Amino acid sequence: MEDHKKLLSTKLQSMSESATIMMAEKARELKSQGVDVISLSLGEPDFDTPDHIKNAAKNALDEGFTKYTPVPGHLALREAISEKFKRDNQLEYGPNQIVVSNGAKQSIANLCLALLDPGQEVIILTPYWVSYFDIVKFSGGTPVALSAGIDRDFKVKAEDLDEAINDKTKMILFSSPCNPTGSVYLKSELEAISEVIKKYPNVFVISDEIYEHINFTNEHCSIGSLEGMLERTITVNGFSKGYAMTGWRLGYIGAPLWIAQACAKVQGQFTSGATSFGQMAAVAALNSDQRPSHKMKEAYLRRRDFMVKNLSAIDGIDVNNPQGAFYIFADVSGSFGRSNGKNTIETANDFAEIMLTEAHVAMVSGTAFGNKDCVRLSYAAADNILKEAVERMAKTLSSYR
Repeated sequence: MEDHKKLLSTKLQSMSESATIMMAEKARELKSQGVDVISLSLGEPDFDTPDHIKNAAKNALDEGFTKYTPVPGHLALREAISEKFKRDNQLEYGPNQIVVSNGAKQSIANLCLALLDPGQEVIILTPYWVSYFDIVKFSGGTPVALSAGIDRDFKVKAEDLDEAINDKTKMILFSSPCNPTGSVYLKSELEAISEVIKKYPNVFVISDEIYEHINFTNEHCSIGSLEGMLERTITVNGFSKGYAMTGWRLGYIGAPLWIAQACAKVQGQFTSGATSFGQMAAVAALNSDQRPSHKMKEAYLRRRDFMVKNLSAIDGIDVNNPQGAFYIFADVSGSFGRSNGKNTIETANDFAEIMLTEAHVAMVSGTAFGNKDCVRLSYAAADNILKEAVERMAKTLSSYR
């Protein structure tokens, strides 16, 4: 039988499968076998898209928004995004500096394909979202992890970045609020980082701000708004998290004009414009009542407090107090070496696998995010489900000594 793998491109063979999607598939497989699995693996809000956004899409369909769109997006949406950047982020991006894509993931891929040549490095503040590494590699660049542990709230310091930058560095990529840690870079921390970046005129920043609306500090800062950083920064955002619009697949960038044009050129050859009526719904999301997003954030804050309190009480698990997003990035290295007589926890991968197969709680090993001591749990789930998940974890881990 022919080995089909040999026929695949070396680029594809070097690509990892998304760990979050893989764990979600494992959970679904167990569920199909009748196992009561609680899935805390995917970063997907459990809320439905607010009605006024859905109604805007329905109206757009009735009005004939069913045709191809301009590659960078409908002008109405790009104008709404431009106003949003000014209103919320103190960022001056004109409509011609904005590119709407099929999700923020495509936005980041467009950027890497447009800007990276082989041998150029991208410093990724670590822990990082799972796809960053593979997008950079697939684009021909070299990802370089710059790590910070739980003792620093998983936040890299400016002096660490200064030491890591070299003549091969092309970009710095990070998210704030962060997936997977929930950490938020404060304005003072971003100011220190920006002073480092300004020393290197050929280095650009990709700032992934998809969790902007789930920020418990109430002081979201876009690094591009800091002095001297607008022309050095590409700001990535979208609608999936703050507006519970994951299935709508809409993300966007604000960038220097030449970079926006380059991304539109890439997108024009791969997917062209994003869905037409969905873009009209996105206009409504930006320009209409923001209270549904605020209520979601209030629920996430309550859930965060519950998870931090109750996970901290479990022997072998160490958590910090994340200031945004909807994840707990728990350090489980305190459980390493423990056994129930049949299985032994040696790694975060073991921990996640045991929690899935024995506690029937799905989570993702931190290895996929660049940290081998942690696991990521999403608390974008109902309060009673989170309570049951923590109780199952505590019961299972108590049998490991």
